[in-house]
Amino acid sequence: MASATLSRHPVASSVAVLSGTKLVQPSFKSRVQVNERRLATSVRAEVMTAERKPELPPDRAIVSSGDDQLEIVRVINGMWQTSGGWGKIEPGPAVDAMFRHVDAGFTTFDMADHYGPAEDLYGIFINRVRRERGDELESQVRGLTKWVPPPVKMTRAFVESNIDRSRKRMDVKSLDMLQFHWWDYSDKGYLDALKHLTDLKLEGKIKTLALTNFDTKRLQVILENQIPIVSNQVQHSLVDMRPQNYMADLCNVTGVKLITYGTVMGGLLSEKFLDVNVSIPFAGPPLDTPSLNKYKRMVDAWGGWKLFQELLREVKYVSNKHGVSMSAVAVRYVLDQPAVAGSMIGVRLGLKDHIRDSQEIFKLQLDQDDYARIASVTKRGKNLQDVIGDCGDEYRRA
Repeated sequence: MASATLSRHPVASSVAVLSGTKLVQPSFKSRVQVNERRLATSVRAEVMTAERKPELPPDRAIVSSGDDQLEIVRVINGMWQTSGGWGKIEPGPAVDAMFRHVDAGFTTFDMADHYGPAEDLYGIFINRVRRERGDELESQVRGLTKWVPPPVKMTRAFVESNIDRSRKRMDVKSLDMLQFHWWDYSDKGYLDALKHLTDLKLEGKIKTLALTNFDTKRLQVILENQIPIVSNQVQHSLVDMRPQNYMADLCNVTGVKLITYGTVMGGLLSEKFLDVNVSIPFAGPPLDTPSLNKYKRMVDAWGGWKLFQELLREVKYVSNKHGVSMSAVAVRYVLDQPAVAGSMIGVRLGLKDHIRDSQEIFKLQLDQDDYARIASVTKRGKNLQDVIGDCGDEYRRA
């Protein structure tokens, strides 16, 4: 695509320097051996200038592309636990729990068309907000959803019908953010779908358009096709630093932000799993949720349970030093990484919440010694980019 064409579009112009060339991919070693002093002193400054406007409080970020922008809370309520496997969710208590999160300042919710009743619960919740709290609170609440289509032809009618379904379930005229997923990159239908979604955005049915689990190469292709992407939702944690290998470089050039999940690894990055051996039956907490089993496999691929225990001990030292939970340290570390606008924490609505731990995150500032302690262990783990592939590749392996 010619640079002259790219320069006419705000998204495409920023990626023009990459068009027709291979994205420079620095060695993993150079990524792991991070300058802790730079992290401690400049990362928060980068977040201030890139992820949010200076007048925003530290718990807020803005994701944008051209004239499209959306303000979010940097700790996002992840609603995937409504999809089953984490306990039965009752609508009444679940919606009451959503109000507790909002009243504590956590007004951004993330869901998907396939997270069981998540979109329906949001619709019940936002309807109650309108009736009981009024316009002021409604204007602060954000509902981010995802569309994960089957591998069929992406016609305008098919795309629009699915977006209309989410709008109806969520009881909104316009989706705050639509995050798009695609299973098979060999099928270029994802570009057709995204062009239809862009048209629907221009028609007012979507406010901002985003991706979930796309790799660096395809993100670049999408941007070169002038699709106004504001963010890419990817797995990112102390163990899984893949987004910082190559993805963050492209994001820093183009302005696309990262929204992360798996940041506390389903709860593995917490006091609950410190100094326990999960390989011995009944010796420690059970791996009794889909997330715990998923992220235990990530630990095995990264370096094993013994090395993970060393990481937990260093995180525990840092958490004791600052008087916060281990999970707060894990999330703060990822929020401080380049290009990261927000991180999700799963909410087991009506069953369990982590509101207090989440509030600690915004009071926490990690220093040079904290980064050095954590890096002393993480640099000994494997590069999951080599083991699994780029962001989202774990969902596309045969």
